[in-house]
Amino acid sequence: MPCYRLDDRLWFPPLDAAEDCGLLAVGGDLAPERLLFAYSSGIFPWYNEGEPILWWSPDPRCILPPDQVHISRSLRKTLRRAIYRLSFDRAFDAVIQACRDRRCREGTWISPEMQAAYRNLHRLGFAHSVECWEGDRLVGGLYGVCLGRCFFGESMFSLRADASKVALVGLARSLDAAGFALIDCQQSTPHLLSLGAHEIPRDDFLQKLRNAGVTPEVNLASFFPRQPLPQCAPFAR
Repeated sequence: MPCYRLDDRLWFPPLDAAEDCGLLAVGGDLAPERLLFAYSSGIFPWYNEGEPILWWSPDPRCILPPDQVHISRSLRKTLRRAIYRLSFDRAFDAVIQACRDRRCREGTWISPEMQAAYRNLHRLGFAHSVECWEGDRLVGGLYGVCLGRCFFGESMFSLRADASKVALVGLARSLDAAGFALIDCQQSTPHLLSLGAHEIPRDDFLQKLRNAGVTPEVNLASFFPRQPLPQCAPFAR
């Protein structure tokens, strides 16, 4: 099956044109309009530095309903000890840089171009971060894109035990309290599966997006109102 090459127009091929690995298209740009159009269509960018932009829509898709996060016994102990403090959108640039730094040893898709694109989305009110602090030190966190009642997770990092998990639990609790339908995890990993994520068919994922108020409309100003990330309630001690 051929891989489509994008041009300057704001479009994507139908998702059933994706290769078995999920690769759908090549090229285009990382302008806010295209990124938001992609996410709302069930597509995301993922490519290594020095490569052309690659757009993906895997089948199956990995998701995590906010009310179904699995908290292990050891993680529950960490939460009860309250050794970490969470914040939202306080250090977006530092979080995305830390996510890049932790992956540079093995190669990373978080290129300077990607960093600039998501920082731009953050300034526009669509990309958000969750920070996990130990004292004044940033020790974990995650970032992603928020549209409708869906959070599209991009990456997370941890410098201390359970720090990224605490950030994810805090995010999930906040999203659940605000009535969000799902966290998009894109592709499954053992780490995500251990936290309660699971795979569903791509068609089911697209339906969940529609049910969550996310549709591929190009009129961003009217269809994607900026919204703050819901704030996390304190963890039970």
